[in-house]
Amino acid sequence: MRNDGDVDAFLDSVENPTRRQDARAVRDMMANITGSNAEMWGTSIVGFRPYVYRPKAGGVEQEWFKVGFSPRTASLTLYIMDGFTEYRPLLDRLGPHSTGKACLYIKDLDEVDPEVLNEIIARSVAAVEEREGL
Repeated sequence: MRNDGDVDAFLDSVENPTRRQDARAVRDMMANITGSNAEMWGTSIVGFRPYVYRPKAGGVEQEWFKVGFSPRTASLTLYIMDGFTEYRPLLDRLGPHSTGKACLYIKDLDEVDPEVLNEIIARSVAAVEEREGL
């Protein structure tokens, strides 16, 4: 799924100006945390720090990213690859959001605490690296 697509061109194509601005800010935050450049994954996901995911219960190994996001129409979707079990106290302080299994949905980045978001992303990247022995 990782490809040589142009991240800047993709972000420039986001129609909603607020979502476009939020996506650029999250890209910069994730690049700073991971120390790596953004890469396109498929046609609509921006990911950082690829690694080979090895399922514990068997299954097919696949290349994936440690953290990523997608500027979807309804919200900015952040992919927090270790889930949210360990982050409940942080999520309580984050601001308006919702979650899925590994997705953090934010409608307006200006309404969330950037320090809390930064900590969630950094802790998630560290947890993936620890879990995968990276």
